[in-house]
Parts: sequence; structure tokens; C-alpha cells
Amino acid sequence: MTIQKWQFQEAKNKFSYLVKQAKTGSPQFITVHGKTTAVVISNEDYRKLTRSKKKLSKYLLAPEISADDLDFERNKETWKNIDL
Repeated sequence: MTIQKWQFQEAKNKFSYLVKQAKTGSPQFITVHGKTTAVVISNEDYRKLTRSKKKLSKYLLAPEISADDLDFERNKETWKNIDL
């Protein structure tokens, strides 16, 4: 895997080559004034980084707290009489 740093102007001039390198799984770092400002990675690597680990429905159907963990009994001493 070839990790390479490119100055911005050079990256513009060799963009096709830079993309081909990224496509093979080698991240390509682009610098401006000596500081890394962007990274070109393959679509596959991008999808791995951005995909959700679980579907939302799995979180909703299997919450970390269950009904057994909750106390549904009310303390009658805390009730208040309200005049309506």
C-alpha cells in the first residue's frame, strides 16, 4: 500500500493517477502550505467508514433497558387529592 502526500498543485496535475492509487486502497494525502487538508480514499474505504454498524430498528427493538428493569408500581403515599 502506497501512502503518498501530494502538494495541491501536483495533485491537480496528476489527479487521474492519484485516484487510481486511492482506488487500490492507498489513501492519498493532499497538502496546502505543508499541512494535510484532504485525503482521497476509495469508495469502498469511504463506505466502510460511514456505514452504520446497526440499523436503527435494531436499537429500537432491543433497547439496553428492559421492562424488567423498570419499576411500574406507584407509591400511593405520594398521591395528591385534587379538587376539580
